[in-house]
Amino acid sequence: MQVEKNASYKLLNFAAWLQGIYYFITGIWPLLHMPSFVWITGPKTDYWLVRMVALLIVAISLALLSAAYHKRVSAEIKILAIASIISFCIIDFYYAWVDRISGVYVLDGIAEIGLLLIWLPAIVRSNR
Repeated sequence: MQVEKNASYKLLNFAAWLQGIYYFITGIWPLLHMPSFVWITGPKTDYWLVRMVALLIVAISLALLSAAYHKRVSAEIKILAIASIISFCIIDFYYAWVDRISGVYVLDGIAEIGLLLIWLPAIVRSNR
């Protein structure tokens, strides 16, 4: 039983590291080099909004990375992780579907689903 509990906590920690790193990279990118970000993701109307979303993504990543580093993936971190994933999936898929944003955002949505598929079993196992 203890071995299974340790494995579920390791999986939670792995999920926090993975999402934290992914969010940090994707969040910092437009802050460091907006031209390449726009080249890949398509033209933007409001650069201030891109920067604001980027800073929020970095903030989420820092919370996830701190939790992973300290091996304290709390209920609040789980909520932050899952709510962020769901939020990005909704935006990515819906607005790509209605052709408001570039189809490249579907790739981010797929990556988000991958993160969800790591988090959900880890959360279920840790709650046993």
